[in-house]
Amino acid sequence: MIRAVIDTNVLVSVLLSKSEESSVIKLIDAVLDGKIIPLYNSEIVAEYTEVLSRPKFKFDREIRELLVERIVFLGEDADRTAYSESLPDEDDRVFYEVALSTEDAYLITGNLKHFPKTPIVVTPAQMLDILNL
Repeated sequence: MIRAVIDTNVLVSVLLSKSEESSVIKLIDAVLDGKIIPLYNSEIVAEYTEVLSRPKFKFDREIRELLVERIVFLGEDADRTAYSESLPDEDDRVFYEVALSTEDAYLITGNLKHFPKTPIVVTPAQMLDILNL
C-alpha cells in the first residue's frame, strides 16, 4: 500500500478523460483497489469540491461528489507538516504539507513544476510505474 496526496488537477483529468487506458483512470482504479491510500485534510476536500463544481467544467454533480466521497472513505485524514520554503503556487502548499506529514508518502500531480522534488512528487504515469501497473 502506498499513501499519496492526489492533487486536484489529477481529479479534473479523471473527470475529463475519455479513455479507460489513461494514466489518471488507472490511478483512480488503483485507489479503488486499495493500492493507493489517499491522504487529505479538510482544506483539500474543500478545494476538490470547489474546483470540481466550477461551471466551466460542467461535471455531473453526482459523479464529482461520488469521486470526492470515495477518496474520503478510502483515504486517511492527515495533518500538515509546515514547509518553510516558498512554492511557485502558494495555493498548492496544503497538498505538499499534507504529503510531508506521512512518512514515505507521495504527492501525485500533473504540475511537477509547482512542487519541490521531495517528498517524492510524481505524475500519475510515474505512480503507475512505481506500482508496476
